[in-house]
Amino acid sequence: MALKANILVIEDDRVLNRMIVRQLEYMGHQGHGVEDLASAHVWLHKNEPDLIISDMRLPDGDCIDELQGLGESHPVIVLTAYGTVKNAVEAIRAGAADYLTKPVSPEELSLTVERVLDTEALRNDHQFCKSRLAAQTGSHSYMIGQSDALNQVKELIDAVADTDLTVLVLGESGAGKELVARAIHDQSQRRQRNFVAVDCCTLQESLFESELFGHEKGAFTGADRKKKGLIEGAAGGTLFLDEIGEIPPPIQAKLLRVLETGKFRRVGGTRDLNSDVRIVAATNRNLKKMSESGEFRADLYYRLEAFSIYAPPLRERREDIPWLVEHFIRNHNFSMRVKKTVTKEAMRKLIAYDWPGNVRELKNVVERAIILSRRNKMIRSQHLTFGACQQETGLQLDLPGGASPTLEELEASYLKMLLKKHAGHRATVAQIMGISERHVYRLIKKHALGEAAAPVKRA
Repeated sequence: MALKANILVIEDDRVLNRMIVRQLEYMGHQGHGVEDLASAHVWLHKNEPDLIISDMRLPDGDCIDELQGLGESHPVIVLTAYGTVKNAVEAIRAGAADYLTKPVSPEELSLTVERVLDTEALRNDHQFCKSRLAAQTGSHSYMIGQSDALNQVKELIDAVADTDLTVLVLGESGAGKELVARAIHDQSQRRQRNFVAVDCCTLQESLFESELFGHEKGAFTGADRKKKGLIEGAAGGTLFLDEIGEIPPPIQAKLLRVLETGKFRRVGGTRDLNSDVRIVAATNRNLKKMSESGEFRADLYYRLEAFSIYAPPLRERREDIPWLVEHFIRNHNFSMRVKKTVTKEAMRKLIAYDWPGNVRELKNVVERAIILSRRNKMIRSQHLTFGACQQETGLQLDLPGGASPTLEELEASYLKMLLKKHAGHRATVAQIMGISERHVYRLIKKHALGEAAAPVKRA
């Protein structure tokens, strides 16, 4: 069954027009009837249909002449009283998605409408298929384990998945926030549609609005055609906004409108579009403090925080490490052609380590150990490399003497060490730390390390 659709009916026979609209509404769709092309153009100027059903011959024109323009943006089903093969072929060649012969039976109308809507949905999904399949590889690795902390996460996912509530996933970088979001999607009624992940750190601020909401032709320089945004790309599915704390304030206001009204506008657009999308957001920042300081909209924060899930760092669920290690080894065996196991001593070291990079870091360490152990069946302690950056460079953290350092002092020292090693190159440091370059820039300002960062070259 297709999603609820907004359908325009263009038919000058008032009785038939009303019959089609009533049948569409009976099917669960939203039907709008007009009787000529002029009225259709007025309606289309303010509204965005998912489908158009149009008579072939109209009082003020021929539908065939309009099909190229209409069919470019919307699928069109043509109604014809003639029912000849010639008319059908003419309509399809002109761009019609399908045709119906008058008199139209309710059963034939229903079957044709659902078929065209389903085909259009598949066409829209195509651009996301490759990323969806690629993301599925190892996507459930976070859910591997039996710790109490992980079981609590699973229980919350089970409770919220079948609802359409907005969910906020909290946790450190690398803790598996996106995998929690994927699990919510995969257990929901939206699982057959797209899961679209958006890294809010990587999108340039000037292009963020266009990427998220889409834009109309001519909305700005270079906008030579209409483009649907990620909200429309996720229609019927889930939109995952990773690191939502990085969203600029103007976009925060528009996102709040989407959450509260289910409506949005493309950049340069004048008409409201409906969004049938479930939003899951994630952050490693303290949005509550950001909302109190004015960095993040308080109303958006409270809208997001209605249902939150905390993804615990790996050090809070150490008993899951053996399960995860086995999972990573099993998934890597195909390339090594050797079944590998970890010695007890090596496993003790893996469990004892604090994993500042969380599951992502564990995966990297295990895969590196698989390579270093070559064709040996056993992964031993000497194959494990923790904090590879510091060990390989010989650089030491410049920590304050005396008392144990605070987390902020550790953060500042680690950042300073990386900036020193890589000549202040922020992009390289961001890649090593697993955060965005914007986040690195913010940390440099926070810890007053501007002199350690490389100057930005300007053309």
